[in-house]
Amino acid sequence: MIRYIFVFFIAGSVFNTSAQSKTGLTGKLDTSYTTYSAFKNTAKQFPNIRIVTEKSFPSVKESRNLVYCKTGNRQLKIDAFIPSSKFKVKTPAILIIHGGGWRSGNRTQHIPLAQHLAAAGYASFTVEYRLSTDALFPAAIYDLKAALRWMRANAKKFNLDPSKIAILGFSAGGELAAFVGTTSNLPKFEKKDCHAKYSSAVQAIVDIDGTLSFVHPESGEGDDSRSTSAATYWFGYPKKDNPTLWTEGSPLTHVANNKAPILFLNSSVDRMHAGRDDFRKVLDEKRIYSEVHKFEGAPHSFCLFDPWFDPTVNYITGFLDKVFKK
Repeated sequence: MIRYIFVFFIAGSVFNTSAQSKTGLTGKLDTSYTTYSAFKNTAKQFPNIRIVTEKSFPSVKESRNLVYCKTGNRQLKIDAFIPSSKFKVKTPAILIIHGGGWRSGNRTQHIPLAQHLAAAGYASFTVEYRLSTDALFPAAIYDLKAALRWMRANAKKFNLDPSKIAILGFSAGGELAAFVGTTSNLPKFEKKDCHAKYSSAVQAIVDIDGTLSFVHPESGEGDDSRSTSAATYWFGYPKKDNPTLWTEGSPLTHVANNKAPILFLNSSVDRMHAGRDDFRKVLDEKRIYSEVHKFEGAPHSFCLFDPWFDPTVNYITGFLDKVFKK
């Protein structure tokens, strides 16, 4: 493995990156995690599952492949699913983040979810962000916060209520949603190169089976014994070589900064929500509302398939209805 020596700055903070690996920066699309690949693996144990496909709703207007930010030569894309309203009432909005180990996956995997949430009255946006084949932590954080700023910059166009924006993610996307939410207004995790005058804060978080800590005893991230782990690629370090960075990159580290209510939707794979209970203890101390719903016996990718998809949508809309007092 080739390693490079350089120093990594995050808005004034310096992490020990004296041996950060860039071998994962292939610049090539990683297609190892798709809805179909997850289906093939999951159907071995659950042969009756079905992939949830896209569905057009008369009450939802779609705009796809919009550009929310340019970074270097890269145009970052986002899709909008906007509920129609005869009365022009401003609608709450949701930014939806796909999973795939910070390295694979695609925003189109959650278009069915966005369509159903929009049909329920929530403007929904499926977002692209830089994966670890293109950029290391915290590039994805910068991108997602830029997407939130873009949403507020276009609030009038899409009839959004900028005071009611939620962030939602599955798996690695769940971790990212929790991290973006808990680091609202922290300057070192902002790179205001797009729509700088707008806020990237969120008012609600939905974490679907995303870890809350890379260094928690419950965490399964960082085992490089057989192959390089997803988080090792993302951070550019094995956990043992830079535990400080792995700690800094964990939502649990920043939970004291969080002000947003949060919904946890979990599978039966406990390591996928490492640190959740400790996270909730801090929320309880701060009197910040949270909910947990566990799909007993369900696989990690449950939210992509029937029979778990409809209950997932119902839990999300029920939570947001409550939080936003719809």
